[in-house]
Amino acid sequence: MRPQAEQLLIDGPVGKIDITVENPGAPRGIALIAHPHPLFGGGNTNKVVQTLARTFIHLDYVALRPNFRGIGLSEGKHDEGNGESQDLLAVLAEAKCRYGNLPIALAGFSFGAYVATRVAEALLAAGHPAQRLVLVGTASGFVEGARTYHTKAVPRDTIVIHGSEDTTVPLANVIAWAKPLDLPVIVVPGADHFFHRRLHLIREIVSHAWRH
Repeated sequence: MRPQAEQLLIDGPVGKIDITVENPGAPRGIALIAHPHPLFGGGNTNKVVQTLARTFIHLDYVALRPNFRGIGLSEGKHDEGNGESQDLLAVLAEAKCRYGNLPIALAGFSFGAYVATRVAEALLAAGHPAQRLVLVGTASGFVEGARTYHTKAVPRDTIVIHGSEDTTVPLANVIAWAKPLDLPVIVVPGADHFFHRRLHLIREIVSHAWRH
């Protein structure tokens, strides 16, 4: 049974951060899940983000879905991933206070995946690397209508999932980012950017990979 969602408001670098938390009870890890671009309708109720949260709850992780600046009750203005990365680090610090010094899983969708790579870099530099990353529809390279994303390097055990029919972030962009990192990319045939009718495959891929 899915746990009751709890709404938290914590103090971040520029004001309140609005977070949805789902705790399975006695969690074995903390999963921080970042949502797509806030200026293009992204928020923590996005279906890919909710799918990732459900997946981690079933793996006995407490799942945290913060809203980025300007979304929901989160304060501040969009900061191109810079301030958003700092906000996620503040959420992690709060999570560790609440749930203990547990392993950290970082997950993100689209712009959120890009931010997750930045958070992973910061954790590694601080000597506390994330346990593993899950990146779906990762914003990388030139994204029409948005900008060019210089997505950070990530460990080779990162689970990278992309749709073959993604017209928002073309698959070629992610391949170009992953190739010099020797990073495998799991391609879901027929999936668009939002994984319509294929959300269950995200859950299956992550659950299988996490247990192996």
